[in-house]
This record gives sequence, C-alpha cells and structure tokens, in this order.
Amino acid sequence: MKYTLKEYQAYAVGQMLTYFADARDDYHGKGRSVSFSLAATTGAGKTVMASAVIEGLFFGDPDWDFEADPGAVVLWFTDDPSLNEQTRARILDASGDRIAYSRLQVIENTFNRDKFEPGNVYFLNSQKLSKNSLLVRGAVEDGDTLFERDATPDLRQHTIWDTIRNTIEDDRLTLYLVLDEAHKGMRRHTTADNAEQQTIVKRLINGANGVPPIPVVWGISATIERFTEAMKDVEGRYPYPHYEIDPALIQESGLLKDDIRLDFPTKTGTFDTVLLKRGTRKVKAAGRLWEQYAETQDSPGDTVVPLLVVQVPNTPSRELLQSAVDAVREEWPELSGDGIAHVFGNHAPIQIGDFEVPHIAPEKVQEASHIRVLLAKDAISTGWDCPRAEVLVSYRPATDKTHITQLLGRMVRTPLARRIAGDDRLNSVECVLPLFNRATATEVADILLGKKSEGDDGNGGTGGGAGRRVLIDPVDMRVNEAIPAYVWEAFDTLPSQSLPKRAAKPTKRLSSLAQALSRDGLLPNARKSAHAEMFAVLDGLMARHKKEIEAATYGLLDVEGETIVASVTGKKVADPEKFHEIADERSIEADFKNAQRVLSADLARKYADHIAVADEDDDGLFDAHLKVAALAQIDGVQAELDREATALTNSWLAQYRVDIRSLTDERQAVYDDIRAMSTEPQRIDIRRPKIRAEETAAGEEGTKVDTRPQHLMSDDNGNFPIGSLNAWETAVLDTESNRSGFLAWYRNPGRASDDSLAVAYKDGKGNWRRMCPDFLFFHGTEANVRASIVDPHGFHLSDALPKLRGLADFTVEYGDEFHRIEAVAQISDKTLRVLDLKNESVRQAIEQADDAERLYLSSVATDYY
Repeated sequence: MKYTLKEYQAYAVGQMLTYFADARDDYHGKGRSVSFSLAATTGAGKTVMASAVIEGLFFGDPDWDFEADPGAVVLWFTDDPSLNEQTRARILDASGDRIAYSRLQVIENTFNRDKFEPGNVYFLNSQKLSKNSLLVRGAVEDGDTLFERDATPDLRQHTIWDTIRNTIEDDRLTLYLVLDEAHKGMRRHTTADNAEQQTIVKRLINGANGVPPIPVVWGISATIERFTEAMKDVEGRYPYPHYEIDPALIQESGLLKDDIRLDFPTKTGTFDTVLLKRGTRKVKAAGRLWEQYAETQDSPGDTVVPLLVVQVPNTPSRELLQSAVDAVREEWPELSGDGIAHVFGNHAPIQIGDFEVPHIAPEKVQEASHIRVLLAKDAISTGWDCPRAEVLVSYRPATDKTHITQLLGRMVRTPLARRIAGDDRLNSVECVLPLFNRATATEVADILLGKKSEGDDGNGGTGGGAGRRVLIDPVDMRVNEAIPAYVWEAFDTLPSQSLPKRAAKPTKRLSSLAQALSRDGLLPNARKSAHAEMFAVLDGLMARHKKEIEAATYGLLDVEGETIVASVTGKKVADPEKFHEIADERSIEADFKNAQRVLSADLARKYADHIAVADEDDDGLFDAHLKVAALAQIDGVQAELDREATALTNSWLAQYRVDIRSLTDERQAVYDDIRAMSTEPQRIDIRRPKIRAEETAAGEEGTKVDTRPQHLMSDDNGNFPIGSLNAWETAVLDTESNRSGFLAWYRNPGRASDDSLAVAYKDGKGNWRRMCPDFLFFHGTEANVRASIVDPHGFHLSDALPKLRGLADFTVEYGDEFHRIEAVAQISDKTLRVLDLKNESVRQAIEQADDAERLYLSSVATDYY
C-alpha cells in the first residue's frame, strides 16, 4: 500500500481478509455461497481499505497470515459509471505500483470475453446489465431467466452473463463480487400484476439468465442494513457476521472534519443572493487561511484550493441560475472565466446570460483546482469524493433536509487526510442555508449528529456523534493575550496518551521510526543503525539457543513419511514403512516465510543476508534462510526481540522529541502514528491551540451564553463562552477560579485531538478508547506553576467506571506531573463529591468497584469545596 493505514482501517482489512479466506474455503470446499459486509461512515477510507484487501487477495498479506488466491477475480459493481471511474483511480493511487493500471478494467459495451482473467478487477455498473444494454443484447427474457440464443445481432460471441457464468463454473477461479454503496438496489420491486421482480443487483447476486449465484459477495456502504437484510432472505447463501467500524474511531483519526458550521437568516425575507455572497466570501477566506498555513509549513505546493458548492433544486429556473452566477461574479470579480462549472445531468455547457458554465465529471472536480465554484443538484450526493469542497450554499428548501445532509456528508473529509493541529477553522466545513431558519437548521444539526433519522438512509453516513460538533453561531477564539507565557510553558509539558493498536509489531514500529528519522535528517542512516542493533540481538539469541536451533534445523530438513503396502484384495500385508527425505529449497522457503511473520519480513531478509556465507556452489542464502527459520521456532525469541526493539524505539523517540516538534505538522503526524504503534498507551505531547471555535448562542431563540475570563483561548474581550457546560460543571469552574493562586483554565476539547489531553482506557468490551477530562486548571506563581486535572463526569453513564479506571492508571503513570487529579460528580441531593485520584486508597477502591455511583457515596469520596 502507498498509504499507511489508520489502526481501525488495518484491523478492518485484517477482518475482511479473514472473511475472504473462509469464503474461499466455504465455496470450494463446502460448495456454499457466502456474503459479508463492511459498514463505515463517509470519509472512513472505504476505497483505501478495499484496495488493501484486493492487494492481499492478489499478492497475500503476511501481517494477517493471508495466502494469495491465484484464481481471484474481483467484479466491482455500482449503479454509477462515474463512481466506478473515480474508484478505479483511487485504487490505482492507493496501491502504488502493486496493482497495475492494466489490472483495473472498466467493462464497456465492447467487452467480449469467454471468462474473466484472474488477478484483475473488473468495474461494472447496473446500466450495463439492463435489457437494452449491448452487453446482454440477443438474449430472450422470460421472467427472471434469459435463455441461450444462437447468435447476437452484432455477432458478439459472449454476453456479459456468459462471461460471469463461465468464470463461476471454472474451478480454478473464484469470483468475488464487491458491491460499492451496497444498500442500493436491495428493495423489492413489483410488476403491474403485483408479481415480485428482482432488481438488477439482486439478479446478479442470486443468479439469473442461466448464471449460478455469485460465489462470494462483499457489500461496502455507510448504511449497510438493507444489504444485510436482503442477504438473509437469499436461500442457500451463508452470511458472515456484519462488521461495522466504530464512528468514534473514524472521527478521532483526523480523516473527517470536526465541525460543521451552519449559517441561516435570523429574520424573514429573501436573502438567497445575500447569503450566497456570504458563502463566496467564506470560500475566499478559506483560501487565504490555507495559503497562510502552507507558508507556516514551508510547503506552498500543498496548499489546499477550497471549493464552493452551490446546491440547486432538481429543476432550477433560469432566473435562479442567473442570479446565482451573477452574485458569485459580483462578489468575486477576480474569479477566472473557467472558475465556475456544473455537474448537472445534461453534460452540455449552460449559457447563463453572457457567461458559459461548462460541465465537468464529478470525479474530476478534486484535481481541477482552477474550478472554485461548482453548481450541483443530487448527482454528487453519493460516492463523490472532493475533500477540497469546504463551503456549501444550498438553495434547497427547508423540506429537503435529506438532500442537504447527504451532500454535506460528502464534504466532511479533511483535505490533507489529517487534522490541522489546533486550528478549528481549517478543521471545519461551512454550510449556508438561505431558505432555513433556526428551527429547521437545528433539525439539520440533529441529523448530522445522528440524533434523528431523516429519510430512508438516515443521515447519509456522515459520521455524526462523538467528536463531531455542529455550530450555529460560532466565534473563533484565539490565544488569550492576558495569559502569561509561563502558563503556556507549563501546558506544553503536560502528558497525553495515544490510542493503542490491537495488533502492533515492535520490529515494524522500529523500522518505521528509523525510516522517518532518516528521511527528516534527524538520524542519518537510521535504518542501518536499527538493523545493526537488531542483528546484535539475533546473534546473541543464536549463540544462546545453539542446541535448540540445531535440533530445529534438523527437524526442518527432515521430511518424514510412511508407505503403506496393501494386496490387490485390499488387505494390508505389512506395517507402514517409514521413510525420510531431505527438504528441498521450496520447503525451506515456506519455513522462512513463516519466520518473516515472527521477526518481520524486512528484518528476516536483512538478517539472512547478514549471516549468509557464500561458497563456490551457492550464495549461502539456503543455509541462512534455514537458520533464520529455525531461530524463529524457538520459544522466547520473538518476545526478546520485541523487548529490544521497543527499548530502542522509545530511546530514539525520547532523544529526538524536541527535534520532532520542530518539524511540519505533516511530519509530526507521522511520528504520532509511530508512537501509537504499540499495544499499550504511549506518552504523546499536547500541541498549543491556535484557533478554537465555540458556540456563543443557545436555545431556539439564540440567546447569548455566559462567558468566563482567563481561559487560554478567548474572544476579543478576553472571555470564553461556557454554553456547553451544565450547572455543576459551571460550579466546578467557578470554585477552581476562586482558589488562591488561580492563573488560568482550559476547557479540554471533548474529542481526542492534537490540542487535547487524552487518557486511554478500556471500555466494557476490552476495547481501547480515549477520554478527555473536562478541565485543566493552573495555579501558583511564575516560579511554580501547578497544573490540575478536574473532571466532572456523571456516574450514571455506562462508561463512568471504565473511565475512572483509565484516569487512575494515568495517575499512576504521570501523577507526579500534576498538582491534583480529581473526578467530580453530583449526587441526588445536588451535593458535589470528589474522588482524589492521587490517593492510593481511592485508586484501589476504583479498581475493586462494580458501580461508579457507590464510589461517590462511599467514604473514599469527599464533598467538593
């Protein structure tokens, strides 16, 4: 893969490869067809994950012990030809050089083959299977069955149905059907006489036209329920458990925008032109912000060119289009003549007054950076990928909330595939709604946050929920000039924690770190140094386990078998005769491949080269591979190697910590990922916030919320809005602010981001999560700034006890760096109770507790003053 997968992506790929291996065995070994699905919100990187799965299918994946399928054929199916083209380009980009362009074939009307070729991905859309398509011409339809014909009108030798049937019937091949946007085409249809008729995609799955059912069906979608239910109804198809990626992990990854800002008129009137001009100013301002950011990163070539999407009704009037184009051009006179385009169904240019608006295919918009304004209807609400689309102005009426939310769901991807550290403006997407009011805009916000369902497909898989904010009246907070520099210096030293990975390999982590340090010039020849260190460890293990390795070597070389001799009558005439043969090169290479999974492929190969001794007959690699394969079989070798790799990695990360912090955000993100390549939480730094967006109004009337001074970030008056705090959280804030020596406070972001202090914990199912304590308080003097964590958290929530345990573990690890670490809760009589996590007896009580409420009511808690 060209890209390093996020942890949730890598784990999903591993799960899908497990399903593919089982499906291959089920089909060829047991003769049963199977189906399974992957659900992930828009922006999760479904195509990148699919690319990794296809690579594994074609070439194998040692990380997941997956053997390549030499007979694998992938048929990628959607209902949109433009989506297929975009997917093809993204797979090619994601896979780098592994999946060649020639392996990715779009099935056009001229396609005419006996069967599909193994090792290829074929892209097909539903229109190509309709009765009028050239690919099926000449067949006679009778209900759901198309009978054989003598010849097609155009003398085509094979219809697409012939190709699919022949591929399925070839025992050497396995046809894997990938349904992109798999929820589509799964509804039942009825004819005029109420007879049920299968959709095209169901006929493809279930078998029709003399074609047997597809052996393996993989559905991918943000809203997969309809596909899953349809598969349960298919007779003879065995469904595997549905796999869904936790939206919170996707949001935390930085691949999705954190905030969606909604603008709308606060009074009745016609403001569509006014607000379109406002949207135009927003996209221009976004362009300037991205230019400034690129300059600070010293990478002007990576400047994001933001796009304004103007969404119009399905049948827009000539007057509406005219006024929209005029408004944009009036507000943006310097916009180039080719800066506006459309993606309407009619692909011809549109003449609007003296201005011609050309058509562009949706999949080409992202790369066509000269286009700054895009006119759209519904064509890009599904499958479209354009991360630079940052502002939406929708002319849809208030009744069309679904259309708006679905399109916004396509605009939540971060342009650089990562969160911009500490800058809420660049981590947001803006939506201007001229035809909405506060009440209807609030409904849109609820849909985007997953609080309510709208239409058949809910929120369109926009990834709402934990970590996502929808802001209706935000103000950008900046660094509070009243806060002394020494407070910020104390903030910089605070520890945070990474989210551990479920399957992390220390040797791979070391290799990634060495590559990064070498690339950034921090440690030249780091890979060579890492190999030398690991070679020394392996040399020592070779010497320590010399006898065991000799025995293991003999076992690998000796191939033992039995010969049974029987008479022609079938009666055994003698006991089995044992025989021994010497393993050949192919057998040893298979054992060496197993060693690569233990030691890591890179280290195993490099170490074999290191110990190989050439002679006149060969290059010595056979003996070297044999020794490495034997070493990998010795108990304790992997654990010892992992310990040494972890120690060296942690040493280098500590040694170059300051140098790493001086790198660009992009490069720092690489090291953050490397730190997180561990099965245990790792210490990471908090980065200073630059721009912090906060809601300043609340309720349907938009009442201004209260503020408090001395926050690290503030508005122009030095204040910070506290509308997100409840009554007892506000009481905690006021209590801490009135303590002697109070210096400043920080409302820790509710999502685990670069500018938040995060604490790792295990949820009730044993999965690692991260929680962000509500407050950081700073007390003391310039010579002695004391930081405290105070976390008001309701004990009634199901995650209360796991979070307390995570905070207790964090205190054991980093408690000496804080003045206080406390958890606060309000009990039934409105009294606030506090648990002092720096008290060992409190931590022991938390470890032994089975109910969070009883902890706050017990003697280990005290009243909070």
